[in-house]
Amino acid sequence: MTPKLVLFDCDGTLVDSQQMIVATMTEAFAKTGHAAPDRAGVLSIIGLSLPEAVGRLNPDLDAVAANLVVEAYRDTYQAMQFRLAETAPLYPGALDALNALAAMDDVLLGVVTGKSRRGLEAILETHGIGGLFSVLRTADDGPSKPHPFMVVDAVAALGGDVSGTVVVGDTGYDMLMARAAGAFALGVTWGYNGRDELAQAGAQALADDFSEVPALATRFLDRME
Repeated sequence: MTPKLVLFDCDGTLVDSQQMIVATMTEAFAKTGHAAPDRAGVLSIIGLSLPEAVGRLNPDLDAVAANLVVEAYRDTYQAMQFRLAETAPLYPGALDALNALAAMDDVLLGVVTGKSRRGLEAILETHGIGGLFSVLRTADDGPSKPHPFMVVDAVAALGGDVSGTVVVGDTGYDMLMARAAGAFALGVTWGYNGRDELAQAGAQALADDFSEVPALATRFLDRME
């Protein structure tokens, strides 16, 4: 039987990490002698891979300077990992929704995120949810969102079909990635983009609370039988 798949973004979808991301990016730019981006700018790039994000925040940086900012971000993030439970908490209802989906015999879960694998694994370990996911795809594995690679590769790894896959995310990048891959785009409104941005990027359904996610995801997946 071909499995049904639900693939989650991480930052802004599973965990509320904006405080940590803004602080870490601000420090990374400061450490390397560059003006720090404003908060709105940092929130606008959440979801992208780190090199892509740094490039968008300061397009004037050459490759060497941009890489120094990337490395400074990674070093700062790693130093803050002992505070992840505080600075990147799970959103209310996330654990219940994940457990409900994971308990379904024909549904497998995964993560598709612009974070590094090390960063993602630290989040999953902190919250004790790593065992719920059958596949992880990160910025270390291929092109940044909104390229569809992460979705397509995750689906292939589990022997699924993109037409029977739901991507759950909080940014337009997630919705564009989902639609480009041929998956169902389920936007969540508690993250870093609003309803209008999600809809404009192609969201096919919107959840305002995590408790709505299992029903919205399975409603679509059940139609594919």
